[in-house]
Amino acid sequence: MRSLLRALVVVLAVTVAGTTLPTMAEPAGLQPPADEGSLDVARATARTPTETAVHEAAKPSTLVRPARKKKRPRPLRSTTIVLDPGHQLGNARYPRQINTLVPAGGFTKPCNSTGTATNSGVAEATVNFQLSRDVRKRLRRLGARVVMTRSVNSQRRWGPCVDERGQFGSRVGARLTVSLHADGSAASARGFHVIAPTDRAPWTSDIAASSLRLATSLRNGLTAAGIPRSNYTGAGTGLNVRDDLGTLNMSDVPVAMIEIGNMRNTGDARRMTSRSGRAQYAMAVVRGIRTFLGR
Repeated sequence: MRSLLRALVVVLAVTVAGTTLPTMAEPAGLQPPADEGSLDVARATARTPTETAVHEAAKPSTLVRPARKKKRPRPLRSTTIVLDPGHQLGNARYPRQINTLVPAGGFTKPCNSTGTATNSGVAEATVNFQLSRDVRKRLRRLGARVVMTRSVNSQRRWGPCVDERGQFGSRVGARLTVSLHADGSAASARGFHVIAPTDRAPWTSDIAASSLRLATSLRNGLTAAGIPRSNYTGAGTGLNVRDDLGTLNMSDVPVAMIEIGNMRNTGDARRMTSRSGRAQYAMAVVRGIRTFLGR
């Protein structure tokens, strides 16, 4: 019996030794992991900051980048354009100044005049100024440098005179001048017309042809916008050529004057004094200018 117990102890000792000794003999760094699923977690928590950054950079991005805004085309960049809002709101208060005679292209004329008004009393000077600002805004969006012959519409101001207006374009290095006016005729008369200077040496012979092209481009732009041509001047062409306007005669750059309509005509007056009407005119004037410049 004692021999049997001694044999069982020996067998048990051998069994225990065979199980644990090889494990203790293995280097600690080569011990196989008990759970392969936990290895990624262990490695991730053990990464250096650099390893983590590289790992994250390798992941496909889930961020949606905003689309870049397209730049607006600026076809009139580096182009100087003069807008001449006819008259001035305070001209009537300065009769001596506006009646002073000034050069007008081989003869003299009064410096300026009061302009006309709608039947409800909206002054031409105001209509001209508001439209000029609308045109300027559109031209600037296209990259143009726009200079106006007057920067305010005020009862406290007068002028500038027609000779100054005409010479202004060359003084500021403009490619062209557009003078904006509104007419005052019989109530039945309606529609726009564009005026270009005649060929009068030495005053306008250098710009007469180009000015007529500018006037024609403006006429076409206004017509395309659905604005009716004059039924009382220009024989239905929407064009007129004159030799008596100092603003045109004194210019050394292509120049044209637009009479946008008749202020005494109800329909024309409504169009030229409404925001939508001014937008219609402004779009047409800009179109005409771009056509003339080929841009």
